[in-house]
Amino acid sequence: QVQLVESGGGLVQPGGSLRLSCAASGRTFSRSDMGWFRQAPGKEREFVAAVTWNGGNTYYAASVKGRFTIARDNAKKTVYLQMNSLKPEDTAVYYCAPSFRGGGSWFGNSWGQGTQVTVSS
Repeated sequence: QVQLVESGGGLVQPGGSLRLSCAASGRTFSRSDMGWFRQAPGKEREFVAAVTWNGGNTYYAASVKGRFTIARDNAKKTVYLQMNSLKPEDTAVYYCAPSFRGGGSWFGNSWGQGTQVTVSS
């Protein structure tokens, strides 16, 4: 199965931007829908965004829609999350994972180590 390494997190001011990257290995990446999830301290991991295997469709949580953009480059085996207009409530560890949809919700597996995003003045 796919192995994942997230990067690009850091400390950013409210209203700022970050671009997260998820580098994948394995031959199944190009046939997997991919998603970004995040987990804040004391909270459950939540869905952020997903993109279908061919990049044809994207999906977003209501809390990030209009601010975040997910994209993928199958040739580079990489999925990206462009985060704009960041808010303190976006602070979390962000994970990417092969993802699937069921019952109107997205779920992931094969988690990487995650990358910390901190939005603070």
